[in-house]
Amino acid sequence: MSAFDAPGTGIAQIDGVEARRRQQAGALLIDVRDDAERALGTPDGAIGMPGERLPREIAALASPEREVLLLCAAGQRSLRAAQALRARGYHRVASVAGGFGRWLAAGLPVQAGALDADAQDRYARQLRLPEVGAAGQARLAAARVALVGAGGLGAPAALYLAAAGVGTLTLIDDDRVERSNLHRQVLHADARVGMAKVESARMTLAALNPKVQIVTRAARVQAANVEMLLGGHDVVIDGADNFPTRYLLAAASLRLRLPLVYGAVERFSGQVSVFDPRRADSPCYRCLFPEPPAAADAPNCAEAGVLGVLPGVIGVLQATEVLKLVLGIGTPLVGRLLLFDALGMRFRELLLPRDAACPGCGAAAHFSGYEDLVRLCTAAG
Repeated sequence: MSAFDAPGTGIAQIDGVEARRRQQAGALLIDVRDDAERALGTPDGAIGMPGERLPREIAALASPEREVLLLCAAGQRSLRAAQALRARGYHRVASVAGGFGRWLAAGLPVQAGALDADAQDRYARQLRLPEVGAAGQARLAAARVALVGAGGLGAPAALYLAAAGVGTLTLIDDDRVERSNLHRQVLHADARVGMAKVESARMTLAALNPKVQIVTRAARVQAANVEMLLGGHDVVIDGADNFPTRYLLAAASLRLRLPLVYGAVERFSGQVSVFDPRRADSPCYRCLFPEPPAAADAPNCAEAGVLGVLPGVIGVLQATEVLKLVLGIGTPLVGRLLLFDALGMRFRELLLPRDAACPGCGAAAHFSGYEDLVRLCTAAG
């Protein structure tokens, strides 16, 4: 039969062929599946509207006099949506029995989803998140992220951003792989000792996700090139291992109005924050560190040591903040400094308000050009 009532509901159920015939005769076909599900495709001519939103927004789509046909994955959600519409005075409502699966089996026309088959399979788990879905995945694919440092912090951040489908990753690092890097810089391998880090990283990331464009810049960030290296990106990750680079990134972030995702580690502790000059309430890096410390106060990893897993934790947190910024979800670490103690396995959060007297973003701050500071080492690598 092409039509029958669902037991106990009073809602008519029709098969896909009948739904297509009524659609062509003027009925409105609505696919009530979530955005992520519709990324796999949807019936030709159908309007996508998740079932939980439909009762609130149906008036903008159809009057109570128009026939409305509802379709989901297998036929259950469309029945519930039909009952909700019936309660709002829509009486010419029917549910498509068997949903999209049976529509496909009947060979009825389908319009392609926003994602190709590879993307649908590769990102299937995050596509199911309402905060991501096909629209969010498209935003990730369009995003351009600059990652300064392909070392301890940059390695985990790059891996997870590539895996998530960030469209373009620009890797900026002038260093070469050393064997002492390998216990924490998981982008690299023993066979690549002596290779440029950006090339080693490119090989690993391309193998993980060939869909992502990897741009390599085997260069040290300096006053003469910082804007050229960072311009045209949406977010910058600070995975640097020295204060001069960090201060250049801080200045360029403000000048280019680019969110800067900061991270640093030493021994068994790390910290993360987000400096977003697009927001009037956001501090900048110099609100945290107004002036570079003396060399004696800033030991590097070779001097102070670092637990290998620690940059992994901090780098993954940085990647998380990047994804939130690109997707526009959650609450970024703006105005907050997240501290991690690996030995105690504790996180602490400190408020980091904008400093009115900050030499970087304060009311009296004056930009007189980028400056190459005397190179100091920190414990970020």
